[in-house]
Amino acid sequence: MAETSTVARPYARAAFEHARDHKVLEAWSDMLLKLGQVVAEREAQKLLASPKIATDRKVDIVIELADISVDDAGRRFLEALGGKGRLSALGAIAEQFERLRANHEKRIDVIVVTAYALDDKQQNKLSGALKKRLNREISITTQVDPKLLGGVVLRAGDTVIDGSVRGRLNRLSEALIA
Repeated sequence: MAETSTVARPYARAAFEHARDHKVLEAWSDMLLKLGQVVAEREAQKLLASPKIATDRKVDIVIELADISVDDAGRRFLEALGGKGRLSALGAIAEQFERLRANHEKRIDVIVVTAYALDDKQQNKLSGALKKRLNREISITTQVDPKLLGGVVLRAGDTVIDGSVRGRLNRLSEALIA
């Protein structure tokens, strides 16, 4: 069976293009997030795997469990997924949809891991520098890892910048061994 992210990619792109073209990105983002959370539950997975339940009924149940209203386009999208047995991929579809949306809106979520908590001034300075370097709007989430000796580790999408003291020491050690 194909990997979930591979299966999800064309559906996420189709959903994104529809939402972008109809200026309903936020609504579709919310819808996909809630539906993805529903299908991640073990009971929902059992239900979706059952051949005894018709596709239309599975779609209705997932919508009902998500406690959301879905427009006609959303229902057709879900029915297309259900018809191919892909409702369980909604979580991966939502994740890829968010990546496409963030890229479209030129924004990125950055996770900053430090040895000590950053104050607002430090966060703003870091955010400004990252905004300039990445040419995107920045949303920073900070985490404290007391195992770090000092410095920071930045994660932006699939890019990791290790500016920690431990990272620098590891690079120095590798350079000396080489």
